[in-house]
Amino acid sequence: MTSATVILKKGEGRTVKEGGMWIFDNEIAQISGDVEDGDIVTVQDFDGYPMGQGFLNRKSKITVRMMTGRTDREINSAFLMERVRDAWEYRKKVTDTASCRVIFGEADFLPGFVADKFWDVLVVESLALGIDRFKEEIVEDLKQVMAKDGIVIRGVYERSDAKVRLNEGMERVKGFLGEPFDTNVEIIENGVKYMVDVKDGQKTGFFLDQKYNRLAIQKLCKGAKVLDCFTHTGSFALNAGIAGAVSVLGVDASELAVNQARLNAELNGLSETVQFRCEDVFELLPELEKAGETFDVIILDPPAFTKSRSSVKNAVKGYREINLRAMKLLKNGGYLATCSCSHFMDYELFTKTIRQAAQNVHKRLRQVEYRTQAPDHPILWAAEESYYLKFYIFQVVEER
Repeated sequence: MTSATVILKKGEGRTVKEGGMWIFDNEIAQISGDVEDGDIVTVQDFDGYPMGQGFLNRKSKITVRMMTGRTDREINSAFLMERVRDAWEYRKKVTDTASCRVIFGEADFLPGFVADKFWDVLVVESLALGIDRFKEEIVEDLKQVMAKDGIVIRGVYERSDAKVRLNEGMERVKGFLGEPFDTNVEIIENGVKYMVDVKDGQKTGFFLDQKYNRLAIQKLCKGAKVLDCFTHTGSFALNAGIAGAVSVLGVDASELAVNQARLNAELNGLSETVQFRCEDVFELLPELEKAGETFDVIILDPPAFTKSRSSVKNAVKGYREINLRAMKLLKNGGYLATCSCSHFMDYELFTKTIRQAAQNVHKRLRQVEYRTQAPDHPILWAAEESYYLKFYIFQVVEER
């Protein structure tokens, strides 16, 4: 048990009491004891009731990130190894571990730490001051745990270059943890080959959270004409192509992403069927409509249009616009796969926005399925930030 204590205000700490992991600066009444930012502290309710332990950072609005709900546990090497082992055992049960997220921060009770496995390479992201101190130990634990299953990790790359580190009073860093290696890593997911750029690709190099959503669209795409918007490095487009689509057009505003997507199409022998264009989706959709183009399947996988509550209103306009444009481009009875990866665009608001888009263009939606992120990105109830991906598949039909 630590010598420093954080005491909450009366009536605060509701999310932690429900099983959440964060305590905000405005919930704290007092911090007592000799403590530096990044140190472990004991958390008590206003009446002295023990609530657990976490690490402190007074520079961050998230002032305490909880590590355990118990005060009688020492946060040491054995504690960290147990967390890492539990995370790996969970992945072995719920997902294909060839490439997967092995640690998902708060949802794996290692707040602020993310680790993705791409074949025999690990990409790690440390986003909070307290967990940064344990970073190298967690990486070594991961390598040890996987080695027991015969998996040899040949290299580790750190992608702690996200802006959120600045909120923690930390610098943005990236680079090798250990010996250098070729940072272009070939993986196979759902039968599709990808070249993942772990050094310069977005986030950790590849979006693993859509793995089973990509698989879900395969059954819709055989013999179909497909449009994949915000294709990034071509993942949905290539799943459509490998499923037997007649033609696929993938669109993204990033030249770097489109070049990577074309390389991925070549890797799969799909260059003739799956084409890519570097264009702004918001500008292209009206142009396609004007040209009289129609599609059997359209996929909308945009980046997060909002990363704060203050910009939600503008995000709603963006989501409504792309969804109504897509519905107008679909043949009667065509299929729309649409998603939001913004935590702040919650399920209710996203659903309402799609409903409004359909009403605006006089279309009726038949829900095929609703999905979230892949299970290697578990949703921890009471930790709302861990539930961010909403994914619908609809059949879109004319009003009759």
